[in-house]
Amino acid sequence: MIKIGDFNTLEVKRSTDFGYFLDGKTNNSKDDILLHKRLIGKNEINVGDIVNAFIYKDSEGRKAATLIPPKAKVNEIAYLKVVAHTKIGSFIDIGLQKDILVPFKAKTYDLEKGHRYLFYIYLDKTGRLAATTDIDQYLTTDHNYNIGDSVEGIVYGFQTNNSAMICVDNKYAGVILHNEYFTELNIGDKLTLNVINIYEDDKLGLSPRQSRKEELDILEKSIMNYLEGADGYMRFNDKSTPEELATVFNTSKKNFKRALGVLMKKDLIYQNENGTYLK
Repeated sequence: MIKIGDFNTLEVKRSTDFGYFLDGKTNNSKDDILLHKRLIGKNEINVGDIVNAFIYKDSEGRKAATLIPPKAKVNEIAYLKVVAHTKIGSFIDIGLQKDILVPFKAKTYDLEKGHRYLFYIYLDKTGRLAATTDIDQYLTTDHNYNIGDSVEGIVYGFQTNNSAMICVDNKYAGVILHNEYFTELNIGDKLTLNVINIYEDDKLGLSPRQSRKEELDILEKSIMNYLEGADGYMRFNDKSTPEELATVFNTSKKNFKRALGVLMKKDLIYQNENGTYLK
C-alpha cells in the first residue's frame, strides 16, 4: 500500500523521455507513479532499482514521486514559510513543486506572507497534503531535557495571561510565563531558551533570560552605557515603573533595583527623587 505524504520504498518499473515510473503496488501498470526527471535530484537510477521516494498528490490529484526530500511529511510539525494568500486559504512552501494549502478553517491566527510559522501536516479528504496552525494537540511532553538545558523553541500562541506557548524542536510542549520575558514576542518567533522548570505534566518551563549573574552584569553595563551617553543623568531610579523599565532596559524592576544597588556600592552612581547620576 502506498503511503501518501511519506517515503515509500518502490521499484523503478520503466523509463520514459520525461522520467521514470515507480511500482504503484497494485499489480496494474496504470497505477504506477511518475517520478519526473527533474525530481531525481543528484541521484542516478535505472530500471529495476529500488528507491526511497516521497509520494504526494499533484494538482490534478494524481500520485507523484520525488527523490528530493521535502521539509516535512504527513503527521509532522514543521517551521514553514507562507508564500501566498488566496480565496480558499494560504499556501506554504514545503519543498515540493506544489505548495500546500492551509484552509481558512485550519488557521487559528492571521498569517503574513513571507513569514514562517509552525504547521502540522495532514492529509485532507481528497488525500492531498494540507496544513493547520492548530498544533497544540500534536505536541508531546515525552522529552529528555533537564533544568539548565538550552533549547530552541518557536512561539505558536499565547495564553490569556500573555504567557507564550512554545514548541521545542518541532515536537515538545513548553511555556514562557508572562513574567519571564520583557520584550514583545510574536507568533512565529524563533528563540534560544533555557529550561528553568519541568512541570508535573512534564511540560517545559522556559525563559529567554540569562542566568541571574549574567543578566545583572549585562544590566549594569546597560545602565552605565545609558548614563555615559546621556551626559551622566537618567530619569530612571528605583521608583520607576516596571513597565518603563521593561521597555527601556528589558528587565524587571527587581533586577533593575539590584543593579542600581551594585553600582552604588561600587561608588559609580548615586540617585535621588529626580533620577540617577554618574559620580
